[in-house]
Amino acid sequence: MKPTLVRLSLILLLYLSAQPKAHAQDPKYPATITVAADGSGQYKTIQEAVNSVRDLGEQEVKIYVKNGIYKEKLIIPSWKIKIAIIGESAENTIITNDDYSGKDYPAGKDAFGNAKFSTYTSYSVLVQGNDITLENLTIINAAGRVGQAVALHVEGDRFVAKNCRFLGNQDTLYAAIENSRQYYQNCYIEGTTDFIFGKATVVFQDCTIKSLTDSYITAASTAAQKPFGFIFIHCKLIADSTVTKAYLGRPWRPFAKTVFLYCDLGKHILPVGWNPWKGDLMFPDKEKTVFYAEYKNTGTGASPKTRLAWTKQLNAKEAKNYTLKNILGGADHWNPLAN
Repeated sequence: MKPTLVRLSLILLLYLSAQPKAHAQDPKYPATITVAADGSGQYKTIQEAVNSVRDLGEQEVKIYVKNGIYKEKLIIPSWKIKIAIIGESAENTIITNDDYSGKDYPAGKDAFGNAKFSTYTSYSVLVQGNDITLENLTIINAAGRVGQAVALHVEGDRFVAKNCRFLGNQDTLYAAIENSRQYYQNCYIEGTTDFIFGKATVVFQDCTIKSLTDSYITAASTAAQKPFGFIFIHCKLIADSTVTKAYLGRPWRPFAKTVFLYCDLGKHILPVGWNPWKGDLMFPDKEKTVFYAEYKNTGTGASPKTRLAWTKQLNAKEAKNYTLKNILGGADHWNPLAN
């Protein structure tokens, strides 16, 4: 073979070897996984299934979970992304744990030397990875009324929960960090005090929110530069029969933002609606910076004329800004309804 032809052949081989190969599903990392507590699936625990997913994978993996009670402290770490965990039915596919703030670690101390659980480690389920979806699941913190005890703690971005149930008492749902966007559709959330709290930007749509005691429903801690915090759209607020004095929310931190639009508010919602959280020595006068608003709510608890003076009733033009695109879209134009 002539030298020129050899060189051309080598160049062609190098070029072909550099081209991207056609995608093929690695049999080691299947696109669907089944979990069954009775052993009829690929895994008996949801944690094992999550652990088996390729780290930072490019393709979404669906984990189908059969009906059963899964006593787990489930962690979806930041390197496990694009996972959908889908239960067989919301009522009968249950993830439960019972840690709470102040409870002793069973092994003495955790990896950081803490001897007791805190609010931030009390979760039954922790979501740190991006692009995680939960569907048809019940997540419970079964610790009882012993203080802060989180059922679901979410830090990942572009999180979606559909047709799920989150059960607990104080601090049931922790929508945790500033750069997390979360969407809850047709979910049921119950608790006692501050049972929906955190710093994330969150939309709750067509959800049922149940107060179990006279207390506060939300405790947002929205960052000052974020235009939206907790947004409830077409939700229904109900209560245990013993509850008569519940607030829509109080600010965990200054600049907290919470808005209820087109919601059905039960008679347990107090006429003043909101609470300024007085007595916080570190952050006094939070009512000067918070944004608490409502628009076209209905029900016995909807009482615009009796709300606190520093809260707001939106007008029609202002209410038009509360779309999924505006609230959750961001620079990447995320649409939680796209899937």
